[in-house]
Amino acid sequence: MNSLPLTPADALPLPIPATSALDLDDTHARDLQVRVCPTPLRCSDGRLLAAQWFEPPHAVGVRAVAVIGAATAVPASYYRHFAEWLARRGYAVLSFDYRGIAASREALQPGEDVRLRDWARVDMGAALHAADKRRREEAAAQRRELGLLWVGHSLGGNSVGLVPGFEDKVDALLGVAAQVAYLGHWSGFARLQAWLFFHLMLPVAVRLFGHAPGRMLGPRAEKLPAAAALEWAAWGRKPGFLFGDESLARERSYHRFTGPAHLWSVTDDHLFGPAAAVDALAGHFSAARVQRHAVAPADLGVSKIEHFGPFRRDLGAKLWPRLLEPIEAATPRLAARLHSA
Repeated sequence: MNSLPLTPADALPLPIPATSALDLDDTHARDLQVRVCPTPLRCSDGRLLAAQWFEPPHAVGVRAVAVIGAATAVPASYYRHFAEWLARRGYAVLSFDYRGIAASREALQPGEDVRLRDWARVDMGAALHAADKRRREEAAAQRRELGLLWVGHSLGGNSVGLVPGFEDKVDALLGVAAQVAYLGHWSGFARLQAWLFFHLMLPVAVRLFGHAPGRMLGPRAEKLPAAAALEWAAWGRKPGFLFGDESLARERSYHRFTGPAHLWSVTDDHLFGPAAAVDALAGHFSAARVQRHAVAPADLGVSKIEHFGPFRRDLGAKLWPRLLEPIEAATPRLAARLHSA
């Protein structure tokens, strides 16, 4: 993909809730049910991404809007249980697949390729546009302000400063294992692993297979398109990661975001998100109200969490309130509506 317009078009209208919702006769039970509403997102280049709104139960109502930005090549379905939990808390939650991934695979047409920056500028841009539109519509209907929270896992958090309008539309950023993934932020044996990953594994995989196989990237990842894999490799070798890429100098808006940015590291995430890499990302939010947090397996009474554990349903009851409560308290538009949820 060479260049794409950066002003996202409107998302298509919300359809009738999906038939995956349980068909309950009891009206009270339906009032307590999270509804999943598939809705295609139209990007600025006209492509449609697979997306879905997780709607709060009628008894709770929409108190805020959230977007979930996925990790590299990870399907939106991986975040489903977390999205449902957020919806029960009062968020209208938008999750989506990047083009070429999972249910958005056909948005990347034969012979095309896509870079990480395209996922951020165009695909995440379309999601943010749709979420902001939904927030404004809800605010007008309710005659009160609603907050917009961006939850970014790994790539979904470290590339937000490339998303057009991020600094103006998002009230708060919750980054989970979002990092400056330059290999110099790893230490010990993990640095050797990172060196091999960025210098050899990704480039060689692209040459052999025409993509990076998902099994190289994590337990839930799908195959990574060639241009995305090569850009990841190039950034990983470059001091500063995407912040060292001069072609993005005019697009980076991290320093203009003034809201709360809570960035979490996982103490046993040695392979993808070491604490030093998360610290480095925190340093680029120079005008934000940054808080750095860490969670260890012992905090949750488990043996491991690692990079992909924070969104597992079996850890949710112990971890997700720990992630959400501080940033909701720090964000006036969220605190005003969600502390009673």
